Amino acid sequence: MDFQNLPSILTPDLGLLFWMLLAFLVIFYFLARHGFPVITKMVEERKAYIDESLRKAHDANEKLANIQKEGETMLKEARERQAQILAEAASTRDAIIEQAHTKAREEGTRIISEAKAQIEADKMSAISDIRKQVAEISISVAEKILRERLSDEAEQMKYVDKLLDELSYSAK
Repeated sequence: MDFQNLPSILTPDLGLLFWMLLAFLVIFYFLARHGFPVITKMVEERKAYIDESLRKAHDANEKLANIQKEGETMLKEARERQAQILAEAASTRDAIIEQAHTKAREEGTRIISEAKAQIEADKMSAISDIRKQVAEISISVAEKILRERLSDEAEQMKYVDKLLDELSYSAK
């Protein structure tokens, strides 16, 4: 290929190359002196921020896992406590039912005893009342019989003598 026929932009002069190199070196110097440290510092800060964010995310994941484990543990404990409370409630219920049955039996026995005592008292009262009525009826009947039998004086005297004889025999 012939470099002589190419346009000048593709084949620069030596002077142009020198000035271009000099401008590049000056710009590179200023960039290396002032620009690259700032850019490097920003990249390092960004890297540190990303590393810190990743560390925080990892810590958050660990905390979340711990919280989940604690939650599961608390849930398990709550279920165990619930089962324990239900068991206690069932035993308390059974005890209350047993006490109620015992109390009902005792109350029934007491009521039956009181009823028997009341029946016995009523029976004795009825027997006493019947005896009283029988005695009154007997006295009434005896009185009527005696009135009829002892209507005259001779009969009365004869009956009194008979009673006195019976008393004297029983006294001996």
